Amino acid sequence: MSVLDLARADIRALQPYSSARMEASGGRVMLNANESAWAPPGDHDLACNRYPDPQPAALVDALARLYGVRASQVLVGRGSDEAIDLLVRAFCRAGQDAIAIQPPTFGMYAVSARIQDAAVVTVPLAADFTLDVDALLAAVTPAVKLVFVCTPNNPTGQLVPLADVERLAQALRDRAVLVVDEAYIEFSDAPGAAPLIDRFDNLAVLRTLSKAWALAGVRIGTLLANDEVIALLKRIMAPYPLPRPCVALALEALSEAGQVAARAHIATVRDERERMALALAQVPGVRQVLPSQANFLAVRFDDAGATYQRLLDAGIVVRDVRRYPQLGDALRITLGTPEENDRVLEVLNNLVADGRKRSDGTAMGAQA
Repeated sequence: MSVLDLARADIRALQPYSSARMEASGGRVMLNANESAWAPPGDHDLACNRYPDPQPAALVDALARLYGVRASQVLVGRGSDEAIDLLVRAFCRAGQDAIAIQPPTFGMYAVSARIQDAAVVTVPLAADFTLDVDALLAAVTPAVKLVFVCTPNNPTGQLVPLADVERLAQALRDRAVLVVDEAYIEFSDAPGAAPLIDRFDNLAVLRTLSKAWALAGVRIGTLLANDEVIALLKRIMAPYPLPRPCVALALEALSEAGQVAARAHIATVRDERERMALALAQVPGVRQVLPSQANFLAVRFDDAGATYQRLLDAGIVVRDVRRYPQLGDALRITLGTPEENDRVLEVLNNLVADGRKRSDGTAMGAQA
């Protein structure tokens, strides 16, 4: 059985749009795409008057080298969100098929499914936020075409062991595509799942330049998968997804100098993660700091709402994750610069000190 047998038959049969840039390359006088013949002001030799290549070879090759796969196993898009949306549209028939997720986890899996009118099968993480492989496999019905696994998980930070990923890929073969979201894997001690792609044609891996590579505003995400899956998704992808300035910035970040800078920032984040986890655990009112292999910490508070507001009043914005299952008392705090992290600790400790002062004042007034 081919992994494409899991995809929608109408998508497999679809005649894709053929863009002007796809139909012609190598010419000197480009008069086939109704573009302007003049570059805009401040173009910086980017030729932004011309449509970009749908999948720029230089960027695809750089990402293939970075992730250790073949160029034919790489699809580059507008962040991981686009790849998630493409997978759902390609594999899930509206009103018939489903995806499986393990909440609490990244919300876009379910959003993309619901936009497509695909059902969402939920298999909650265990109380310690680990993945129950047996429970997940037991919940996969014939309607489930995509199983999303986030590692390190967002918003909790825990890893899914690579052995569990391999077990899932094996058990889901000919049943569903396993989509492993590794947006934060660079901050962890774990190897990625990309080397398993040649063994499992039903395995897809999401990677991004938004986090460790400091390019959130550039919106470059990558799907690594079987050649046939990549070719299928190209059929339904927007004609020109990657703006030329974004491609240029991505290539600069992936240069030798860019990789040195990224590794230095990753090392700082890992050091700060350890320091902040220890420091936050000592702050009165903190119930628990969840173990994390990502660039953030999920922290349980006695009063998460008041803590969120106090941080916001101090100009510090953290993520309120109380709406997520099992996280009704938690905030997610991204690790910033050492100075930014110190400021978080200062505000949290001042919150406790101010609370004590108010308590003492109330008590003294009652005695008087």
